[in-house]
Amino acid sequence: MKPWRPGRDRHAVRHVPAPAVPTRMDAPSVVVVGGGIAGLAAATGLAERGVSVRLVEAQPTLGGRVRAWPNDASTMSRGFHAFFRQYYNLRALLRRTDPTLCRLVPIDDYPLQLAPVPGRHPVVDSFTNIPRTPPWNLAGFVARSPSFGLADLTRVDVHEAMGLLKVRFPDTYTSLDGLSAADVLDRLRFPDTARHLALEVFARSFFADPREFSGGELVGMFHTYFVGSAEGLLFDVPDDDYDTALWAPLGLHLAGLGVEVLTGTRATGLAEAGDGVVVATTAGDLAADAVVLAVDTRPLKCLVADADWLGDEQWRDRVAALRSAPPFGVGRRWLAGRHREVSAFLGTSGYGPLDNISRLDAFEAGAQRWARANAGTVVEVHGYALGDTSDAVRETLWREAARVHPELGTATVLAEEWLVEDDCALVDTSPWLNRPTVITPDARVVLAGDLVRCDWPIALMERAATTGWQAANTLLAGFGRPGHELWSPPLTGLLAR
Repeated sequence: MKPWRPGRDRHAVRHVPAPAVPTRMDAPSVVVVGGGIAGLAAATGLAERGVSVRLVEAQPTLGGRVRAWPNDASTMSRGFHAFFRQYYNLRALLRRTDPTLCRLVPIDDYPLQLAPVPGRHPVVDSFTNIPRTPPWNLAGFVARSPSFGLADLTRVDVHEAMGLLKVRFPDTYTSLDGLSAADVLDRLRFPDTARHLALEVFARSFFADPREFSGGELVGMFHTYFVGSAEGLLFDVPDDDYDTALWAPLGLHLAGLGVEVLTGTRATGLAEAGDGVVVATTAGDLAADAVVLAVDTRPLKCLVADADWLGDEQWRDRVAALRSAPPFGVGRRWLAGRHREVSAFLGTSGYGPLDNISRLDAFEAGAQRWARANAGTVVEVHGYALGDTSDAVRETLWREAARVHPELGTATVLAEEWLVEDDCALVDTSPWLNRPTVITPDARVVLAGDLVRCDWPIALMERAATTGWQAANTLLAGFGRPGHELWSPPLTGLLAR
C-alpha cells in the first residue's frame, strides 16, 4: 500500500513534529491574536490537542487578508487569491471542514499577457497542457511559449539558469542576501517577454516592486511553483466568497472544539502575569499560559514595542526593522450584460498599474446568483505595489482592463467598490537570518504569519498556514502534547538531489 501524500509530488517532504516535553500542566490555555490564516491554523492545531484557546480578531469576519464581507451588491474582499496545489498545510487546514476539498474548484489555466507595443501583438503565455513534472514542465513551457525565441535562448546565462535547479533550502535564501528579484532576473538574462510574464508577474504577487523584493524569495517561488515541484502551476479557487466557503465553516469548527472566537476585538497590549501572559484587548484582559501573535507587521511592531519585557534588544530590533509592502488597490464592478469573454483569471504586465483581471461569476456562487438575477457580470481588477492610490489610479486600472477586454470600457456599471490597503509584509533584500522566526526569546510567546521566517520554500498563504501550525506545535511540545505533521515541496532542486 502506497503511503499517503498530500499531492501528486512524490518528492514532497514530510516534517514530523518535535517530541513533546514532559510537563505537569494539565489544562494549558493560549490566546491567539489574529484570525487570519496563521491564527486559524494555530488555533486549530492547539484546540485539537485539548488546549483552551481564545482567538482575538480585530475585523468582524475571519480570514485576515483573505477575508470577505457583505456589501450592498453581494460581497467584497481584498482581491483574488490562487490556492495552488503545493499549499499542503493550508489545504490540511481547509480539510477540517471540507475533507475532500470539494469547495475548491480548478481554474483551467494561469494565462499571463504582456501588453502590445508597436509592431508586436500581445504576448500570452499559457500553462495548460504543459507537463507538470520537472524537468519536462520546463522543457514543455520553453518549447511552447512565445516568450522564448531561439535567439533569446542563446542569450540566457546558462550557468545562472542551471543554478535554479541546484537550490538547497534554506541555504539558498541566505546565499542570495542583498539581491533583489530584479537583480536575479538581470543575472539570468532572460528575454524581456519571459522576464515580464514568467518571472516579474510572480514577484509582484508579493505586493512588491521587483527592485525591493527578495531575490531569494523569487528563486524559492520559481522552485516551488515550477522547476522543483510536480504539482504544476495550475490552481484552485473557492466556489464561493472566502467567508462563506472557507472561514465561516472553520469558525464553527473551532467553536465545536471549544475555542472562544472574539471577532471585532483588537489586541492593544501584552503584559507578564506570573508564569503566564495577559493580552489587553478592546473587550477586556485575557490571561493565558501563552500567546500566539499572528498579526500583520504594524500591529506586531506596536505590541512588541510596548512590551519591554519581551525579548532582548537584538530580537526587538529585528522586529522593529520589519517593513510593510506598498499599498495595493482592488476594484470590483458589477456590470450590466453577460461578458463571458472575460476569463476567470488573467495576469497582466505592461498595462500600467494593472496586475490582473478576474471574473468572479466564473466561479463564486454568490457572484453567479447576482449575475443571473441581474443579467450581469462581476469583474475585479487588482494593482500591486501602487505608488498612487487616488481615484485617478482606480480609473487607470479600469482603462487598462479595457485595453485587454474592450467591452469593459463601454459596459454599464451597476455597482462599484474600490479598496486600498497597505498591510502586507514586505519580504525585502535584508539578510534572511534577520527575519523573526516562530520561536521568540520568551517561551510564552510565539509568532505566526507570512512575515515569519520559514526554512522551507513556501510563501504567501502557505507560509501563513505553515507558521501557524508550527506555532501550535512549538507550544504543544512545551505543554507535553503531540504536534501535527506538516509537508513541504522538495527542499532541493533537481540537480541537488
